[in-house]
Amino acid sequence: MTRKNWWIFILMLLLGGGIFAYSMRGQNLHELVHNLGHLEWQWMIVAIFCIVMYLLLEGVVVKIFMHDRYPDFTWKDALRIPPIEQLGNGITPFSTGGQPAQLVALLQSGVDGGRASSVLLMKFVVFQSMIVINFLVSLIIGFHYIAEKVHALSLLVLFGFLIHLSVIIALLMVMYWYGFTKRITNLVVKPLRFFMKRERYHKMIVSLNSKIDSFYHESLKMKREYRKLAKVCLVTLCQLLFYYAIPFFIMLALGVHGLNFVMVMSLHVLIFMIISLFPIPGGTGGAEYSFSVLFSSFIHSSSKLLLAMIIWRLLTYYFGMFAGIFCMMIRPDKVKSIENK
Repeated sequence: MTRKNWWIFILMLLLGGGIFAYSMRGQNLHELVHNLGHLEWQWMIVAIFCIVMYLLLEGVVVKIFMHDRYPDFTWKDALRIPPIEQLGNGITPFSTGGQPAQLVALLQSGVDGGRASSVLLMKFVVFQSMIVINFLVSLIIGFHYIAEKVHALSLLVLFGFLIHLSVIIALLMVMYWYGFTKRITNLVVKPLRFFMKRERYHKMIVSLNSKIDSFYHESLKMKREYRKLAKVCLVTLCQLLFYYAIPFFIMLALGVHGLNFVMVMSLHVLIFMIISLFPIPGGTGGAEYSFSVLFSSFIHSSSKLLLAMIIWRLLTYYFGMFAGIFCMMIRPDKVKSIENK
């Protein structure tokens, strides 16, 4: 990582620690320590297993996409990508750093830049599609709960969904209406030439068209490989289900029983949407608040609710970033073969 990224990483640790400390005001520390000492570790281990599976299954997706392009692309390198993505997402606003971080990691493995970009785009499309599908199901199950609990959160959830849906529609338009979408995109960005230097504007247009072309050609291949696409969709769906189940097992670890598994997962899907709207890296602040508000009806003890929020945040945010730092220190294997013809 660059020095700037290290500073941002340290800042996010300090900011997260500050939020945890602020949340502890007025709490009985003896009760917090007591609850921590009486965790039901069998459920805590399941929660940890879920976040590990979330990362491993994304590595499986990378391996599936890379297999026919680079048959000697190793499992070590495939499993190295997701934690690095988590680190990139965790230190940038709106999780914009995940894609570039993955691209750099693939380039370090000797993967061609164009092919790496195409794979990451297709991976992104599948991931976003599964998020939208999960959200639609969760909307039916848990939206009324959010609307009754906090009206403002319900608006954020809908806004988040519209953003994710817009991204999917734009990418599908490239896949099925390539020429039309390319013309419209160039027309939409045309006013930017009045606010940018001529060289910079031209460079942006070339880069934009190159990305559209690359994604379109990759999508043609994927449409022919529908079995592979179906396999990737299934793996991604399982990956997300592991992630969404984490709060359920954290609450069981804290001795909270009588929970509705589907409802808890649905609320976590909605929290995921809310977090994506906060400009602070990792959705810091918004993530902790939305978790505390939405799960307060399930956890009646304030100390247990605080402990659940801290554990959830450690697993779903900080675990991935620290794993990413570790994976960056692992020397990648260099691919030697080229895409099968």
